[in-house]
This record gives sequence, structure tokens and C-alpha cells, in this order.
Amino acid sequence: QVQLVESGGGLVQAGGSLRLSCAASERTFKINAMNWYRQAPGKQRELVATITSGGSTHTVDSVKGRFTISRDNAKNTVYLQMNSLKPEDTAVYYCNVQTTHWGSSYDFWGQGTQVTVSS
Repeated sequence: QVQLVESGGGLVQAGGSLRLSCAASERTFKINAMNWYRQAPGKQRELVATITSGGSTHTVDSVKGRFTISRDNAKNTVYLQMNSLKPEDTAVYYCNVQTTHWGSSYDFWGQGTQVTVSS
């Protein structure tokens, strides 16, 4: 099992910044893509940003230019730098990692961290 520990959420005013972190505890699983999702009240969970093991990134249009995903493979940690935050960014943010172990694929999820942006 891979345990994911998230940190960095909180309350911020519109236009402010937050940095989310997600650290994976298990090192026998090979971590491939690392992702950030979010789920706002009454809405479905949506993918926000992805980073591959090779460092290629993708962010959804609604956060492009404001959010940056990065990873530190030595620390098994993925980050989400969020700038110019808007009230519509308010959601619970979840870390997700896609792994392989003995030829099988596994997905793991963090516990979620609340991000609240006030207007």
C-alpha cells in the first residue's frame, strides 16, 4: 500500500497563493503519473493537473497559467503551486498516484485537503 499525506490547504483571499504538497510513503511501488484532483460542493471530482514520471505536465484550461504541478522524485512528493486564486477554486483537493508493483497497476488517493478562497 502507498500512503499519501497531503498538506498546504487553507483559507486565502482571492488573488492569493497556496502550495499543496503530497508525500508518498511507500518506496517499493513504482510511481508513474502523479495527479491533483479537486471536488467542489455538489460537483463531480475533476482532474486539475498531471505530471508524468518523466516530468511532462498537463493542467486543465480553468487553471492554466495560474497553477503549476511539479514533483521531487527523490522525496516521492508532488506539489501544486496555486497562484491568483479565485473563489471558484474552492474545493477539496486530492492527490492521486498511479503506480505499478510486480506488473500490476494500482491507484492511490490522499485524504484530501480543503482549499477555500474568499472573495
